[in-house]
Amino acid sequence: GAMSRKRLQLLAESLSRSSKHFSEGEAECLIKLFDVLVARSCSQFAVSGFNRTVFRDTLFAAFGMTDDVVLDRVFSTFDRDNNGCITVVEWVEGLAVLLRGTLEEKIKYCFAVYDLNGDGYISREEMFQMLKDTLIKQPADEDPDEAIKDLVEIDYDHDGKLSFEDFEQAVRDENLLLEAFGPCLPDIK
Repeated sequence: GAMSRKRLQLLAESLSRSSKHFSEGEAECLIKLFDVLVARSCSQFAVSGFNRTVFRDTLFAAFGMTDDVVLDRVFSTFDRDNNGCITVVEWVEGLAVLLRGTLEEKIKYCFAVYDLNGDGYISREEMFQMLKDTLIKQPADEDPDEAIKDLVEIDYDHDGKLSFEDFEQAVRDENLLLEAFGPCLPDIK
């Protein structure tokens, strides 16, 4: 069932500290939302968190994020212990970066989303995989491959893949790039 008032306050206090970007009141709202989502997921995890499907539905409802590939990756960056279930800590700390993160945190987050195999590099294939749906929606006269090539121009050492350093450098030079990687950052209204 729902946690006691006291436990809720303690948790909210600790999460507003660890996530750095939320006040205790905000953390508390997110914890309550978490409880609602867990109740909705009624899976074997229900005690500790909610699963991918609920996560996906929530991000869609809240931010209109629709791209399944992207949502899967966002789930993976939230689900830090990789057990297929989002805990309350993963939820609040993940949202803190998504909604309020510093440029540095957002760069790290986007990089993690695009680094599909977790090897610390974004390859051309990974970038294509992640961006193809976004790029297909480009005006008809734009060739998606061209758009990808433009993005790959930021591969400063020309080894066919982007290191975190390449990526970070590129985003710092050109903040619009984070918008190019936009589908994994919500449009905050």
